[in-house]
Amino acid sequence: MRRADEDDFQAFVAERMDRWRRSAYLLCQDWHTADDVVSVAVAKLYRNWRRVNRAGNREAYAQRVLTRCWLDERRRPWHSREQSWAAVPDPAGVTPETVTDRDGLAALLRSLAPKQRAVLVLRFYLDYSVEETARMLGITTGTVKSQSARGLANLRTAVGGQFQTGGTR
Repeated sequence: MRRADEDDFQAFVAERMDRWRRSAYLLCQDWHTADDVVSVAVAKLYRNWRRVNRAGNREAYAQRVLTRCWLDERRRPWHSREQSWAAVPDPAGVTPETVTDRDGLAALLRSLAPKQRAVLVLRFYLDYSVEETARMLGITTGTVKSQSARGLANLRTAVGGQFQTGGTR
C-alpha cells in the first residue's frame, strides 16, 4: 500500500473506531467479542482498501464489513458452546455514551434473533436507510422491512407494551 493510502486508511479508521466498537457491542452484547469483530473488520478493510476507496460510500462499505464479520462470528461452532457471564471481569477502556438502563437495553437486544438485531441496530441506531441496510446484510428491502416490523413488535412485547407508537393501526 502506498504511503498516502496508508495515511488515508489510518485516518479513516481512527475517526470511526469508537462508533464501530459501539455498534459491534450492540450487535454481539459483549465488549470482548465486539473488539474482536472490529479487529477482523479493520483487517479486511486494510486488505481491500483500494476496493473500499472505489466504493461510493466508504462508511456504508465499512459498516457492511463489520456487520458481516459479526454474522460470521455467530456462525462459528464454538459460539454456541461458550459460556457467558453476567458481568465482564475487566471492562473495556472506552466507556460508551451513558444509557439510563444499559442492562435492560442489552437484555432486550439479546432477546431478538440475530438478523432482527442487526436490522434494528443498522436502521435505528446507526440510522441507515432500508436500502443501505439491505445492501449491507445482503438481503432484500422487503426482508429489512419485515425484520424491522417483527423486531419492533418483539421489543414491544418484551417491554409489556409500555411504549406505544404514535401511529394508528
